Amino acid sequence: MASIPDVFVSPEEYLTQERAAQEKSEYVDGRIYAMSGASMHHNLISSNLLGTLWNQLRGRSCRVFGSDLRISVRGKRFFYPDISVVCGPAQFHDEQPKDTVTNPTLVIEILSESTAAYDKGAKFLSYQGIASLQEYLMVHQDQALVEHYTRRSDDSWIYHKVEGLEASVELPSIECSLKLEEVYLSVFQA
Repeated sequence: MASIPDVFVSPEEYLTQERAAQEKSEYVDGRIYAMSGASMHHNLISSNLLGTLWNQLRGRSCRVFGSDLRISVRGKRFFYPDISVVCGPAQFHDEQPKDTVTNPTLVIEILSESTAAYDKGAKFLSYQGIASLQEYLMVHQDQALVEHYTRRSDDSWIYHKVEGLEASVELPSIECSLKLEEVYLSVFQA
C-alpha cells in the first residue's frame, strides 16, 4: 500500500474524497493509503469465502459483505477488509450514504506478499479497537493455511492455526464452519 501525499487529512476530508474517488484508499491517523489490485488466487479465495458464508448465513441475522464495504475503527481509521460479516442491525459511521459500518462481528483478510506483515500487525491491532469484532481470519493465498483469532471476554485474543485442505475452521461468533477444501476450491489449479 502506497501512501498518498504526506499531508494530514481529517476523517471527514478523507470520507468526502473517498466517496468521490474512482479507486479505493484506506485511512490511518490522518494519512491516506492507496489500495492495489488483487491476484487471481486472491479473487478465487474471496469468491469461495463469500459463497460459502452466504449459504450458511442465508435467512439469519448476519450478513456477509465483500471488499467494497468500508469499516470504521473509532472514526479514526477506515479499512476495506476483503470480507466482513455484520450481525444484527448495521451501525454506520454517518448516516449518508450508508457505506461505512462500525460493528463487524467477523473480519477476513486474504494475505498477499505485499500486505501480510501489515494485515498481521498494525491492521490487526487497529481492528482490535472495534468492540463488536469477535473473530479475525487471515487466509494465506499460497498454501491451505488460515490463521484464526477469537476474542475472549477479557479482550485478549486466542490464536489458532488451521492448515491442510482436509481441515475446517469453526467460527463460533456467527455459527459457521469453513472447510478449507471449499475456501481453496480451484485455487491451486489456476
